[in-house]
Amino acid sequence: MKVLVSACLLGENCKYNGGNNYNAAVADFGKGKEVFAICPEMMAGMGCPRTPIEIVDGVLMDRNGNNVDAAMREAIEKAMEIIRKEEIQCAVLQSRSPTCGVNQIYDGSFSGKLIDGSGLFAQALKDADYQVIDAEDIGKYL
Repeated sequence: MKVLVSACLLGENCKYNGGNNYNAAVADFGKGKEVFAICPEMMAGMGCPRTPIEIVDGVLMDRNGNNVDAAMREAIEKAMEIIRKEEIQCAVLQSRSPTCGVNQIYDGSFSGKLIDGSGLFAQALKDADYQVIDAEDIGKYL
């Protein structure tokens, strides 16, 4: 079985603040499976650390007001092209991320407020009929 996992959940330092979101339960879920780690923000060349981004009125913007939407959408399309060749059974993605959030994302005000919704990468995976799992829900699958 091959699973797609947000790279930050596996301990890769690709989070906006230079750190990661290592999740032991996600790592356990990946044991005995072929794991395909990915970070759309890094694929977009955003670097690490980087200015935080959120979806503002449907557009990915950084906290400084810079529009990063085109670069992120291009990276997500490249990621989807790669994934289509990989026979992925499911994807486990980082909660609340503007790209990987499955059930909730930040509201675009950079205030920490959450709203129901999906990040752009998570939504692309859902639209392509992949099973998408929020990292916080991984216990249901162990």
